[in-house]
Amino acid sequence: MIRANPEDSGPSRVAWRKSRFSGDQGNCVEVADGFPEIVPVRDSKDPEGPALLFPAAAWSAFVAGIKAGEIPAG
Repeated sequence: MIRANPEDSGPSRVAWRKSRFSGDQGNCVEVADGFPEIVPVRDSKDPEGPALLFPAAAWSAFVAGIKAGEIPAG
């Protein structure tokens, strides 16, 4: 995991998204698409703050673990 701001070195316009299941709650994480090797993740409450960068394979394993019930989602 690397703590950085992907907008410093990535495309000029980063498209952030959050889960459609999060609704209007403020306690969400957002991920950015368009980076083949990494998944930038940030706190939706601090959109100007830094992002955490995870290797794409590690992020996929994390999401799969949550979906399989291996990692508590709450």
